[in-house]
Amino acid sequence: MTPQDLDNLTHLRRARDLIDREYARPLDVPTMARHALMSPAHFSRQFRAAYGETPYSYLMTRRIERAMALLRAGASVTDACMAVGCTSLGSFSSRFTELLGETPSAYRAREHHAVSAMPPCVAKIRTRPARNASSTIREARRESAA
Repeated sequence: MTPQDLDNLTHLRRARDLIDREYARPLDVPTMARHALMSPAHFSRQFRAAYGETPYSYLMTRRIERAMALLRAGASVTDACMAVGCTSLGSFSSRFTELLGETPSAYRAREHHAVSAMPPCVAKIRTRPARNASSTIREARRESAA
């Protein structure tokens, strides 16, 4: 790795830390790019190359992750949506369903005893939503139903 590559990774990490910290705030790619000291287009390309997803996708995944914790704690879907910085309940529900393979209401209604028994640091890792997880979850449900 060249010194320039290391500098880029440092700047990208700064923007990723911003997303992790300020996920509930209105964030757009130009704001994130400013924290990385890059142009928005260059930032988007570099972020995707480094982390495997676009900055907006990463932001939404973090928001869904935080919403999952709120839903497990008993918050309403609307309250969870607004608390994590989403302004459209429809977009939030669509992204939630895309990532987890079930609606926020179904997730909230489901039992979460195993997660509540875990230390919070373990629960955060084990429940982290991932791209393409919905197809894996659907396949597992089909197999268990058969």
